[in-house]
Amino acid sequence: MVVIISSDSLNFSKKNRNPIMNEIERAHIVSSLRFVNSVFLEESLELKRKYLLHYGADILVMGDDWAGKFDEFKDICEVVYLPRTKNISTSELLQRIKNDF
Repeated sequence: MVVIISSDSLNFSKKNRNPIMNEIERAHIVSSLRFVNSVFLEESLELKRKYLLHYGADILVMGDDWAGKFDEFKDICEVVYLPRTKNISTSELLQRIKNDF
């Protein structure tokens, strides 16, 4: 399985803040999962079709906060939107840290 994660610069462009864990840390965590063969950094949402074709994607999996936004790729792969885990967002984690300290 190939997993594509957003680069730090792409995350910043989408959310106007850096992720808590940088791209190297996130790639290391994801690559340590036994079913993951490799991890690739996505630098641009505009290049998503190119990435999917390059890696021969069978399935594109996104969080349901993106529901419908990547349906344009259904012509080349299955598109699945999974529910986000409650209370695990960066914003909520940052708020919990601020409240605790």
